[in-house]
Amino acid sequence: MKLKLSTKLFAGFLAISALFAGVVFLNYQLSRAVLRNSQRVANSQRITNEATSLLRNIIDMEAGFRGYLLLNNEVLLTPYYEGERKLLGRFASLRDEMPVVGQQFRRLQQAQRLFEQWNSYSHLLIGEKRQALRSNPDQIGISGLEHANLASDLTGKVLMDQVRVVFVEFDQSEALSRRQQRLRLQASIRETRILSVVVTLFTITLGLLYAAYLVRQLSQRIGGMVGQAQRIAGGDYATHIPDTEQDELTKLATSLNTMTDTINTTIRQLERRNQELDQFAYVVSHDLKAPLRGIETASRWIEEDLGQDVPDHIREFLMLMRTRVRRMEHLITGILDLARVGRTPQADEAVFVRQLLRDIIDSLELPTGFEVELPFYLPTLHTNQIQLEQVFTNLISNAAKYHHDPAHGHVAIGCVEMPDHYTFSITDNGPGIAAEYHERIFIIFQTLTERDTLESTGVGLAIVKKIVERRGGTIRVESAEGAGASFIFTWPKRVLTRPMPPSEPVARIAK
Repeated sequence: MKLKLSTKLFAGFLAISALFAGVVFLNYQLSRAVLRNSQRVANSQRITNEATSLLRNIIDMEAGFRGYLLLNNEVLLTPYYEGERKLLGRFASLRDEMPVVGQQFRRLQQAQRLFEQWNSYSHLLIGEKRQALRSNPDQIGISGLEHANLASDLTGKVLMDQVRVVFVEFDQSEALSRRQQRLRLQASIRETRILSVVVTLFTITLGLLYAAYLVRQLSQRIGGMVGQAQRIAGGDYATHIPDTEQDELTKLATSLNTMTDTINTTIRQLERRNQELDQFAYVVSHDLKAPLRGIETASRWIEEDLGQDVPDHIREFLMLMRTRVRRMEHLITGILDLARVGRTPQADEAVFVRQLLRDIIDSLELPTGFEVELPFYLPTLHTNQIQLEQVFTNLISNAAKYHHDPAHGHVAIGCVEMPDHYTFSITDNGPGIAAEYHERIFIIFQTLTERDTLESTGVGLAIVKKIVERRGGTIRVESAEGAGASFIFTWPKRVLTRPMPPSEPVARIAK
């Protein structure tokens, strides 16, 4: 059973989440071990400090006891009685912090027993000392005391030395235990770091591997679809991409394959229809031009047969007939030229625009006095010379044809270079074009003058617009009535041929 892409992504997210949860749990457990070892070190240090303080209090009691015996001053017994009040409780609290079965617990019990023996010994001598001082205020030291022999044979010193020995052993044992705890603490910290790094790296590696697996699958499949789209854009309408994963991208691949089949079928149908249209246009033009030429010839025969006896109105009708026949021939030729724009493959070549314009001006046979001004800078283009020539020829010839005073006509051609295209302008000093006609003049069969006043097919500017837009440029007119006109079009530096529009707007032919 194939897994869907969303299921794979969700499963990967769950797996990575579970791994990171495991990392968090492991770090928590390791941190607990570190915390326990750290607490043990801190407890050991506190026990050592407490034991040291306890021993210091015992020593202070001994010093106060000895000072009282020598100097007979009750004030010296202050630390003795303060220590006595606290020490038994402090022994108990210190034992509570230690395990009962441990060696340190037994040492503490031994130290307490020795302290209690010394405490009993010191109480006995203090009591006898006070009694002796009441009998003899000048009594000195331990002389005359009933148990002076206990002091003279160093019983108290022996007990106190034993207490010190026990506390020294206690401190040494606790210090050794603390060093071991510190070593365990360092080991647990090191272990925590190593395991955390290893598990984290392992988790990240697994996550990256799974992500790389998904990205590889997605990139391969999406790359295949992009390749298919590029092949379609390149004209390969029979390409297909196999996809058997049965997931969301499979639907996209299937849609692309279906679209390819549809485009392929449509292109084949369009090619057949274009062939039929070309054949139809050729037949229509041939079949229409043949009777038109026959009509013109027949009108000339009538005029020749009648000779000088032809009435003026008949001669005028025959001339009008031949004029309309020539207009119809030009109209048929213009329609065929418009239909062929962009459909006949033509190679690009280096075009020196200045020389091209000079050849166009020489071939147009412009009226006497009509001037065409070329700019200082004109580029050399790598483009289709025939199409660029058609654009300039139509615009310059229109400027001369529709000028109200050709003998004083003037056309200025301009050129501005932009990063990705050139902007050309053809500006005349003619009658100008009203703003409401700026869009209309580019529609086929549209003219601004009566056809009987000036012969025009209304196809020229439609051809210009179609050529410019198929090259990837734009064309517009800037003009006001009575102020001349400026036709401005852009011509890309590289080919940006646009697809041919499905149909051209066609106005009704004026009679």
